Amino acid sequence: MILKRLFGSSIGRKILVATTGLLLIGFVIGHMLGNWNMFFGREEMNAYAAFLKSIPGPLWTARIGLIVVFVLHIILALKLKMENNAARPVSYKSKNTQRASLASRFMAQTGVLILAFVIYHLLHFTFGQIEPNGFALTDDKGRHDVYGMVIHSFKNPLIAASYIVAMFFLALHLVHAVQSMLQTFGLTGEQSRSTVDKVSVGFAVFIFAGYSAIPVAILSGLIR
Repeated sequence: MILKRLFGSSIGRKILVATTGLLLIGFVIGHMLGNWNMFFGREEMNAYAAFLKSIPGPLWTARIGLIVVFVLHIILALKLKMENNAARPVSYKSKNTQRASLASRFMAQTGVLILAFVIYHLLHFTFGQIEPNGFALTDDKGRHDVYGMVIHSFKNPLIAASYIVAMFFLALHLVHAVQSMLQTFGLTGEQSRSTVDKVSVGFAVFIFAGYSAIPVAILSGLIR
């Protein structure tokens, strides 16, 4: 009954978009921290990956849950976007576009690009369809050599560059996403707006730097 009310009203859909966005941000942070095992060496990265594979039930439950949340987030966000566009007079829309930030004006586009990257990322590192030779690597303990696979992939400048560009679009999306989420939850006022804007930009830069550090470290030879 509660979900029906949320889906049935514009305010409810905004709350659902903010909630699903918060869950996705939590995953983005957790996934980044897991990736940072690359900086500690092959043993740490491969042990981390082997642990995840040793719990297939929780792992696939989390993956399926994330897919559901991701799809729900996209559908609701696009629906709100279309409703907002339909409700605005042309003159108001023109003025609003001038005032709107770059991040807010291109939320739909960056969202689509992020979706495309997620599909590519899954085909690459989860299912091994992009670079099967790298995906087939094993370490001296017979485990999937995730450490070697990531290095093998990011030694290719095109793959590394595409990953960094995708992280830029993710960061751009996060700037407005965090602002909108905090506003929806009632945590933003006129006095705190400037602080919220700075926090959202700082968080987006942190995520961009945290993810991009790995391909940059591999290309520069810091990770071998």
